[in-house]
Amino acid sequence: MGEVWLAEQSEPVRRQVALKIIKLGMDTKQVLARLEAERQALAVMDHPNIARFYDGGATETGRPYFVMELVRGLSIADYCDTNRLTTEERIRLFVDVCNAVQHAHHKGVIHRDLKPSNVMVTVKDNEPVVKIIDFGIAKALGQDLTDRTLVTRLDQVIGTPEFMSPEQAEMAGLDVDTRTDVYSLGAMLYQLLVGAMPIDLSAVADQAIRYAIRETQVPRPSTRLTALNQTNGVIAEHRRTTVEALRRELESDLDWIILKAMEKDRTRRYETANAFAQDLERHLKHEPVLAHAPSAAYRMGKFVRRHRAGVAFATIIVSLLTLSTAGLTVQAGRIAAERDRANEEAETTRQVSDFLVGLFEVVDPKEAIGNTITAREILDQGSERIDRELSDQPLVQARLMNTMGVVYWSLALYDQARPLLEQALAIREELLEPV
Repeated sequence: MGEVWLAEQSEPVRRQVALKIIKLGMDTKQVLARLEAERQALAVMDHPNIARFYDGGATETGRPYFVMELVRGLSIADYCDTNRLTTEERIRLFVDVCNAVQHAHHKGVIHRDLKPSNVMVTVKDNEPVVKIIDFGIAKALGQDLTDRTLVTRLDQVIGTPEFMSPEQAEMAGLDVDTRTDVYSLGAMLYQLLVGAMPIDLSAVADQAIRYAIRETQVPRPSTRLTALNQTNGVIAEHRRTTVEALRRELESDLDWIILKAMEKDRTRRYETANAFAQDLERHLKHEPVLAHAPSAAYRMGKFVRRHRAGVAFATIIVSLLTLSTAGLTVQAGRIAAERDRANEEAETTRQVSDFLVGLFEVVDPKEAIGNTITAREILDQGSERIDRELSDQPLVQARLMNTMGVVYWSLALYDQARPLLEQALAIREELLEPV
């Protein structure tokens, strides 16, 4: 219904602008009302990501026009693909779109025709800047954008079907609120990330479009990507990644976020464009998103992803502490065992010493006056005492039997030595582990 011209404003400042004017022969009451509504919608908004309104008027022949900011650039979809933006870069650019839509809603304006071709990207100071344009079918909330009467036929579809919410398709735009723009934003992000539309309406007859919008289930973005067998390689290339990596990115949180924005039941969508943007920001920060089903495992996974360095360091410290504790425990066990063996050895040595000293008590001068006691007699008495007195201390008994056997052996008393040595060996084999 309108034409857009490149024009030059001469005063109060000289600059190039975009001038929108009604086409010849299109100046019906309905068209004039639409143009006036769009002009008023732009006039009430002031946001860096919405094309600015400068002026308005009529030509000498009565054709109404308005003047707005000239936006040189590409549609957001073409810009992203031409510059091969990654998924994260596309999301960050899209968040600016959500913020601009939130501003429009705050001013009481619903766009109703959000789509990539109505979101331009220009470059300023080497940084991309989005600009929302074309509020031609915008709707006001709680106010009138024009004094003229706007009439919409009951069966007229207002908007672009591929990006249109179910309620907008069903009610011909008569019963929509800000959540219809949230749906369109979800469809736009779907296309930006997946490279394909959520619902393919190219082969759907005109009369079936509204039914398809209302009833066709939107597939998960990751599933849709996988189904694009012949083109998903090119799509991934435009995002500087591989098909598998892109699928994993979508499966993480983005499947949930986009499908929440595109819920058929608008009560289950994000309440505002700002809520949509905030969930995307959480995703970029690796925080739990509202769209995802809550679970302890999910939140823990997000915490680990968000604090990778800290978790890795803590894991290393815990591992080192665990290994250190285990090592200290083993070492302590070894030390305790060595201490016990040393104590046991010392006790055995003391008992052996006491026993041997006791053998020679018989040679005390007071007791041995006039008697001659030989070493053989001392050994024989000792052997008998070992067998008799130390039966409850087998290791001490074995030590003494071995000692006495060695003495007998050194005296060439082999018959006496052998039984003692064999018995000492038998006791030790029974009680001690092999070395």
